[in-house]
Amino acid sequence: MHNGLVSAFGIPEDDRNKRLNELDDELFERQATKSDRFILIELTFFPGRSKEMKRAAIREITEALGREPGIPADDIYVVTTEPSLDKRGFGGHPASDFGLPYKKN
Repeated sequence: MHNGLVSAFGIPEDDRNKRLNELDDELFERQATKSDRFILIELTFFPGRSKEMKRAAIREITEALGREPGIPADDIYVVTTEPSLDKRGFGGHPASDFGLPYKKN
């Protein structure tokens, strides 16, 4: 997933603010048509990325997970959210106080 975000969004290679939660089958409900390889990915990122960038991130993450560890594309579900900068904080300040350099288009 990280490489897809580096490629699609241009995030720094060392930007590894990620949380991974693996749930036992009895704690994770899914459609009967999905296999036990089903994965739900929730991406939360700064607003402003273009539709094409979001499309590229979803595609690249899906393709990478298809190659390794071999999860079928139909078992990969991606949700993106973009809370505004005033809804995030770093070092005791809202992110809107910083000039955050990141790739937008």
